[in-house]
Amino acid sequence: QVQLVESGGALVQRGDSLRLSCAGSGSTFSRLTMAWFRQPAGAGRLFVAAIGWSGLSTFYADSVKGRFTISKDNTKNIMYLQMNNLDVEDTAVYYCAAKTAKLGRYNSSRTYDYWGQGTQVTVSS
Repeated sequence: QVQLVESGGALVQRGDSLRLSCAGSGSTFSRLTMAWFRQPAGAGRLFVAAIGWSGLSTFYADSVKGRFTISKDNTKNIMYLQMNNLDVEDTAVYYCAAKTAKLGRYNSSRTYDYWGQGTQVTVSS
C-alpha cells in the first residue's frame, strides 16, 4: 500500500512560482510511476505531468510545457512539481498519483492506483 500526501498549495499572483511536494510512504517509492493531475472547479481531473521510476523520463501536458518541471527524489520518497510563470488558468486542486506499472498511458488518471488528498493552488490576477 502506498500513501501520498501533497503539500505546497497556496494563493499566489500571476507570474509567481510555486513548488508542490508529494511525500510517499512505503519501500516501493523507487518503483513508482508518478504524476500530477489537476482539477479546476467544476471540471474533470486533467493530466499535468508524469515521471518514470528512475526520474529520467518526464512528460508534460502542452499547457504547462516549459513552465512546470516534475522531479522525483527516490532517496527521500518525494516528488515535486516546480511551477513557474503561473497563470490564472493554473488555478485548481492539484493531486499526485502513483502506480507500480511503468509509464504506459501516463496521462490517463484511470491507470493510477494511488492518490493524494489534493492541494489547492489559486492564482490571482
